[in-house]
Amino acid sequence: MDASVQETVTEVINHVSTWGLQVIGAIAVLVIGRWISSALRRGTVRALEKSKTDESLIPFISGLTYYLSLAVVIIAVLNLFGIETTSLVAVLGAAGLAIGFALQGTLSNFAAGVMLLVFRPFKNGDVVEAAGVKGSVAEIGIFSTTLNTPDNVRITVPNSGVYGQTISNYTAYDTRRNDLVLGISYADDIETAFGVIRQVLDADDRVLADPVPDIWVGNLGDSSVDILIRPWCKTEDYWALRFELTRKLKEQIEAAGCSIPFPQRDVHIDGGPTPA
Repeated sequence: MDASVQETVTEVINHVSTWGLQVIGAIAVLVIGRWISSALRRGTVRALEKSKTDESLIPFISGLTYYLSLAVVIIAVLNLFGIETTSLVAVLGAAGLAIGFALQGTLSNFAAGVMLLVFRPFKNGDVVEAAGVKGSVAEIGIFSTTLNTPDNVRITVPNSGVYGQTISNYTAYDTRRNDLVLGISYADDIETAFGVIRQVLDADDRVLADPVPDIWVGNLGDSSVDILIRPWCKTEDYWALRFELTRKLKEQIEAAGCSIPFPQRDVHIDGGPTPA
């Protein structure tokens, strides 16, 4: 065999033996690392489900665990080939900074989504008012939150608008107070009206005995004496009880001889002609 050919063959064998082992090792690390990442994600899901973590948090945390572990595997593979990962991380950091300036709105939605998932001011199924929209929470995403309104309209709100404003959660607690106002005439007897109101409240099983319902004279209005009625109920009974009490109070207060006056104004004319 010619010396030059033999030298070439020897060099090729050396390269194959050197790089071949590195390639095989890199493939092995990548396969095993991906399997470990998947196992970590499954283990994270099981651990979160066992600890009864909110369902909206499970996909986010498990996915974050998977991609972080996969990033570590990729860096390990690059190190096997002698690639300096420090400079690569610096380049990726500079690219990330440029992309961050271009996607400020998207990143702010992402950051707000993370805060919503971590601090959980509401969960799926809660009735909330956020960013000027009221509805039932259908989905808490990374970039947006989806609400279903009472008239069956689905509204998608960017997370930056949700987390950056006041959030009212109407179903966070098991009980709520129903605030009603009933106006009676100045000529009516207040104690009679109080008795009718107590009878209506006592007759409805949805009104909680504890706390005791409040009944007060709240205001002396221009046309009526305004009585404040504040019974407590379970959260799921709030609207049904409110509508039913409004109807029954109107019917029973009039049946007892009291009246609900219309707004009225007395007009006095001075200096006019004397009527015949």
